[in-house]
Amino acid sequence: MHCFSFDIETVPDVEFGRNYFELGDLPDDKVATAMSFKRQQETGSEFLPLHQHRVVAISVALRSGDNFRVWSLGDEASDEADLIRRFFDGIERYSPDLVSWNGSGFDLPVLHYRALRHGIQAPRYWEMGDNDRDFKWNNYLSRFHWRHVDLMDVLAGFQNRGRASLDQMAVLLGFPGKLGMSGAKVWDTYLAGGIREIRDYCETDVLNTWLVYLRFEYMRGNLDAAALDGEFKLVRDTIAAMDEAHLNEFLEAWPANQATAFGQE
Repeated sequence: MHCFSFDIETVPDVEFGRNYFELGDLPDDKVATAMSFKRQQETGSEFLPLHQHRVVAISVALRSGDNFRVWSLGDEASDEADLIRRFFDGIERYSPDLVSWNGSGFDLPVLHYRALRHGIQAPRYWEMGDNDRDFKWNNYLSRFHWRHVDLMDVLAGFQNRGRASLDQMAVLLGFPGKLGMSGAKVWDTYLAGGIREIRDYCETDVLNTWLVYLRFEYMRGNLDAAALDGEFKLVRDTIAAMDEAHLNEFLEAWPANQATAFGQE
């Protein structure tokens, strides 16, 4: 069984905004401001519609066999098409179970639009049982199936009023949560050339998501306390061995006495 949590980071698609709103030679930051202003006039919120987002980072945490890995797809120079192609190629290769936080409401619809934009094929992802009968009753698209678990949606009982943020849920369970970075800072960081910082932040988000998922699997009875502790240890040992600054910070914010099933060594 292959299972991975995933997260994307996006910025305004200023190419679209410049063309659609006929903004001429305005610089990118001014185009993004205009897009947000128009959106606020329409809806009262500056948050852009999903098709106006451009993907700049995709990170995954993969649990396969006896191994655990966390990384960002491509490299700092990868364009959007390459990132999205790699994401769907991974699904084509492994048919993994997907885990996300608000993936159904944000990440996957954005990936749909952008894959369509770049002409990227993803037949395994879009399988609904026509070619593989196993997907008829358990596929990536249906809200109440388990091949993709949107933790935010599931834990809220599929009720909008019950939704929580990943940051608050992670902290509630004793995990690090967001460490000084947030989605609201991604655009400014991107403009400043901080794609490395964005990729690092995305990786810590998938780690938080994965740790919440492990607690969810314990609640469901799919892991007992010993197995849960083993999964936590695997995550901890893996990211410690990677010895990267943002992951070391994550470990420091996740004390050893919290890296067990109930915060007890």
